[in-house]
Amino acid sequence: MRKPSLVIGKKQILLAGMTLMLGIAVYANYAVTSSGGKIKATDKIEKQSVNYGEAELVNADKNTTDYFSEARIERMNARDEAKETLKNIMGGGDATEEEKAVAAEEAAAMTGLMESESKVESLVKAAGFTDCVCYLDGENANIVVQSGPEGLIASEAAQIKDILLSEVTIPTENIRIFDVE
Repeated sequence: MRKPSLVIGKKQILLAGMTLMLGIAVYANYAVTSSGGKIKATDKIEKQSVNYGEAELVNADKNTTDYFSEARIERMNARDEAKETLKNIMGGGDATEEEKAVAAEEAAAMTGLMESESKVESLVKAAGFTDCVCYLDGENANIVVQSGPEGLIASEAAQIKDILLSEVTIPTENIRIFDVE
């Protein structure tokens, strides 16, 4: 019998590096869009008995329509970069079948997350919110909603979390809702 080799080759290092870069790009996009710019978190949310996690109010100094449009564009650009990286891995002549399979799984997972984000956004808007952007990474969910001048109340936050949990399975402590006035 031949012993399995523990030698790490160039292809494995390249795949690991590209996967790491993809993860960093997704995290950077999340970090920039959820806390960057002129948005600040405040403590305007009331407590209620239904508490899936904490919701935060965010006041925007710029036009909220611009915020939601820019957030969608940034999310789309980050996903396009990730898709291109995965496409290069899958189409690369020097990629092994295992590397191609891993890249295909990642692409399928990303597609599923994109579909879930779109569905959650549509359902939140159908629930009466003006606008919504949802960010999913498989383990965490961040939802930014536009509310009126009175802000997001606890029952609305619970309604949004119920919508999210009806579409995806995420631990409730990993759900964050941001309210943009």
